[in-house]
Formats: sequence, C-alpha cells, structure tokens
Amino acid sequence: MIITKTDRDNFIIMQQAQDYMAEAEDLANVLQKQPDSSFSLKTLFKSWTVNDVIGHLYMFDVAALETLKGADAFDAFYAPIAKQLGEGRTLLQCQYPYLDELTGRALFEKWRVNSKKLGVAYLNADPKLRVKWAGPSMSTVSNITSRQMETWSHGQEIFDALGIAQSAKDRIRNICHLGVATFDWSFLNRGIPVPEPAPYVNLTAPSGIIWEWNDAWSPHSISGDALEFAQVVTQVRGIQDTKLNMVGSVTKQWMQIAQCFAGKPEMPPLKGTRFRKKNN
Repeated sequence: MIITKTDRDNFIIMQQAQDYMAEAEDLANVLQKQPDSSFSLKTLFKSWTVNDVIGHLYMFDVAALETLKGADAFDAFYAPIAKQLGEGRTLLQCQYPYLDELTGRALFEKWRVNSKKLGVAYLNADPKLRVKWAGPSMSTVSNITSRQMETWSHGQEIFDALGIAQSAKDRIRNICHLGVATFDWSFLNRGIPVPEPAPYVNLTAPSGIIWEWNDAWSPHSISGDALEFAQVVTQVRGIQDTKLNMVGSVTKQWMQIAQCFAGKPEMPPLKGTRFRKKNN
C-alpha cells in the first residue's frame, strides 16, 4: 500500500485520538468497579463530587463533537453556557441545566459511550481542520489533546478521592507539551509581560526516556519527573508538593502560575491541599 501525505497526517492525529481514548478508558475502568455511592464523593477540587467531574467531562466532550460539525453547531451548543457564564454563574452551575438531573451510573455510562464516539470521530477528522471553541479556534489535533488533558487532570481528582494511585503512561507527553506550549499564555492571561528566555525543560518520562523542550543553553530550566510537571501545569498539584528542580527566576515565576488550560486565571493549589486520600 502506498502511504500518502494525507495518510501520514492522519496517523499523527490517530495517535493523539488514541491517547485520549486510552485516558478515558483507564478512568472508566476504575469507576466501573466502584459502588454507586462513589459518585457522590467530594473531591479536593473545589469540593466537586465525582458526579460533577464526570458531568463536566461529558458536557465538553459533547462540545468537541459538535464543533466537528461546524461553527454554527458549536455556537448552538455553547450559547446557553456562555450566557450563563456572562450572568456570573460558574461552569459547574452551567452544567446542571444541561445534564437535566442525569447523575450516577447513568451519567457515567453516557460519558463512557460518548468518549468512545468522540475518539473515533477525531480519528477520522481532517488533522488540518480548525474548529471553533470557547476561546480561540484550534486544530483538531489540539482539541483532542486538550480533551485528553482534561480527562487526565480531572481524572486525577477522582483517583485522589478514591485513594487510588493514577498510573503514569508515556502518553502524558501530550500534556507536558501543552504545559510548555502555554508558557506565554500563563503570563498573558494574567496581564503579565512574558519574561525571556523561556526555560529549558528536561523531563524523565514514565518509561525512563528523556523529553526535552526549548534551548538547553537557557539560564532558566526545570527538570525532573514528567508526571509531576504534568500535575503542576494542570494545577492538580502545587509546585511545592513536587521534587521538580527549578533554576532561574523565570522558571520559578512560571511554576507559581502555570496554567495549560483556557479560561480565566486560576491559582495553583496551596502546599498540601491536593493529595491522594488514604483508604481506611
């Protein structure tokens, strides 16, 4: 079989869509084994329950499907949410009307089925297609990567609440890359001039290989465990609760405000406030 350029491009997005599906399936496999009472457990993220987390993931996974249909389809889906946000409601408050009292096992199954549908849709999407989103438009590659990041980071809240260690896989490279790529955004989103030069990033993957970003000659750098870096840029852990090695003022400033997701500025958790609960 002759491999065309289109085939090669589709392989790139196929891997990222596969990474998203693997992330969702890992979380689903854990929740599948839990009693129904687990869905009402409160997490350490803004006291969201497991129900709240799954509802949030489900709503924006649906949004990611709608935007593949075109800008009009996305606008029709997102307009009620945007209106409520403009009226001062939180994202959590916005999802309740959409879910229409869907909770527990029924919500979980709806999310799980939809996550597979979403992954397949992006496997077959044009990798060059730009799609509309709540913020700036983005490529389908970026969008499905952001869905993996959200699934992984919000999944961490659930793993923590259940007292289960989240297994690290090399697919977190996608999340680490988002963390590095949003260096400028972390500052601009807060109205802070972007400092230069960007730090050199040297991380050890779960498999033991080394991942690198930016100029190795930069006077600013961060190195250590890729899992911990992913946790910091997604704000599921504070930098103080990691063993990451920081060099230079720019690195330290970045790690205090790192935010690889869109939306208003959010402050990372304080030391010791996000952790895996101990099972009795």
